[in-house]
Amino acid sequence: MSFFRVLLSIFFPPLAVIDQGCGSVLIVFILTLCGWVPGVIAALVILNNPERWTPNL
Repeated sequence: MSFFRVLLSIFFPPLAVIDQGCGSVLIVFILTLCGWVPGVIAALVILNNPERWTPNL
């Protein structure tokens, strides 16, 4: 997880997980609408999951 991704997940959580798939973006978007903190936590958890393959950006 790069420093840019962490900053992006803090300020714009749905944009940080945009390459993880539609389901992840939707979940993070809904959680961000419910409150900023749940959206940030969900984005960081999704980005920190070692089982998912993510391209290095």
